[in-house]
Amino acid sequence: QVQLVESGGGLVQAGGSLRLSCAASGRTLSNYAMGWFRQAPGKEREFVAAISCSAGNTYYVDSVKGRFTISRDNAKNTVYLQMNSLKPEDTAVYYCAAGPVVAGPSGMDSWGKGTLVTVSS
Repeated sequence: QVQLVESGGGLVQAGGSLRLSCAASGRTLSNYAMGWFRQAPGKEREFVAAISCSAGNTYYVDSVKGRFTISRDNAKNTVYLQMNSLKPEDTAVYYCAAGPVVAGPSGMDSWGKGTLVTVSS
């Protein structure tokens, strides 16, 4: 399995921006589809964004389309989530995950420990 470590979370005001990073080790990231998921207090983990192995395809949950951008740098073994126009409802722990194909939470093989994003109103 690939080991994943997220960073870049923090406290930001509504309308602000953050960029999350997910650094991979142990395996070559280019062999994996990558996803970002989030879990708010008292809620189930939900899909946020995903990117295919070659970065040719990206996917987003409707609530973040036009505000979030997922990207990857396979040479750096890193995946990013640029988050703009943040809203209080984006507050959650954000997790990076890797899998053989783009999939929901149950289809991803490896997970990071998460990074907390808090958006104040």
